[in-house]
Amino acid sequence: MIFFKLLSLLPLSLLYILSDGVYLLGYHVLKYRQKVILTNIQEAFPEKTAQEHHRIAKAFFRNLTDSFAEIIKAYSMSKEEFNRRVQIIHSEIVTSHIEKGEVLIGMTGHFFNWEWHLLQMMANIDNRVDVVYTKVSNAFFEKLMMIIRTRFGGQMVEKDSFQRDYLRKRNQPRMIVLAADQRPGNRDIRYWREFMGRDTAFFEGAEKLAKRFNHPVLYAHVSKPKRGHYVFRYELMDSPPFSDKLEHSITDQFIELLENNIREQPEIYLWSHNRWKWKKAE
Repeated sequence: MIFFKLLSLLPLSLLYILSDGVYLLGYHVLKYRQKVILTNIQEAFPEKTAQEHHRIAKAFFRNLTDSFAEIIKAYSMSKEEFNRRVQIIHSEIVTSHIEKGEVLIGMTGHFFNWEWHLLQMMANIDNRVDVVYTKVSNAFFEKLMMIIRTRFGGQMVEKDSFQRDYLRKRNQPRMIVLAADQRPGNRDIRYWREFMGRDTAFFEGAEKLAKRFNHPVLYAHVSKPKRGHYVFRYELMDSPPFSDKLEHSITDQFIELLENNIREQPEIYLWSHNRWKWKKAE
């Protein structure tokens, strides 16, 4: 841990130099997951040229390696520097619902840099946050990420224990954060819908939770105006009562917002993830 702690004390400009080196090695030499990345981009944007596909892929990979540098920096980055680099618009949506004693569901996608987003949220807006996550298989990196992610409070809830944790804290005011574009597992019930031009499986845990227990739901829109700077804009998607809402209404709205967000700035979405591994026929 001490190595990463010391590394995090370097200026971000120096960490970005290391990031540039990793980018050159990973993308141009090792070609890390390049086939998956390009295939996903080509399928999502068939109207674009091969040159545009490669431009998005290269820009994505730079953002990917930058995110590693930014996660390391997050180990020791001050609240003041977070405030300079990460802007959250309409954060009052969160605070107002929590102050009223409500549980709020936050939905977003796998955009860069979700780690900074959560830390900025917990450091400067409200640390009454539960983040549902998938455990890292390597014990050392699991511990490292847990230290970084909980620097300013909040709680990480492993997805397999979420149901039990939720019931235990059912009436505790907080925001529950879900990366709702995660590919469902083999045992999950899937909702199929067209997303980025392909039939795609979605897990509807957020919608079921919101409608069953009457929780309002927000979407976090993501943009990256320049290197090392991010803007997250919250918008309320839906709120109770849900009695007259159609089935899949929250999930459908999330998918539309997510797709529009991706099309605005495709290079900040996680294309290296094999999101379309499952086929509808399966």
